[in-house]
Amino acid sequence: MELRTSSPGETEAFGRRLGEMLEPGDVVCLSGPLGAGKTCLARGILGGTGATGPVSSPTFVIIHEHPGRVPAYHIDAYRLECQDDAAALGLEEYLPGEGVSVVEWPENIPDFIPPDALWVRLERLPGDGPDRRSLAVSATGPRSERLLEELSQR
Repeated sequence: MELRTSSPGETEAFGRRLGEMLEPGDVVCLSGPLGAGKTCLARGILGGTGATGPVSSPTFVIIHEHPGRVPAYHIDAYRLECQDDAAALGLEEYLPGEGVSVVEWPENIPDFIPPDALWVRLERLPGDGPDRRSLAVSATGPRSERLLEELSQR
């Protein structure tokens, strides 16, 4: 599934729709270059899970935990240089875990991403404004395929 957004608000609204569908154990991987809108999308997803508190990039903390309708974990693997770094943080407890996990820079921790995850690739679009984005959503297993199908119908 591919869609385009024209503003941070649209990107966040898409994330909110997705977050409303998520259940404990679901993993959403957000990839794309710096400035592509990963944290904006994560803010929407976490909002859809009912997460409380501000959502910002957890780059320096690596993992932010948010209570809500379901526990939500915002993981930023940008600064993780190897699988050992991820293991030292206990990422295996979150992926998949008892809550929803939203992972920025999942390509930095491939051994920790479960085989069934929803992937969103974000790209800036050239043209009429700096806020246009392309979001390519794909699934890698049965649960994420059901999510993708439901999402495409909303």
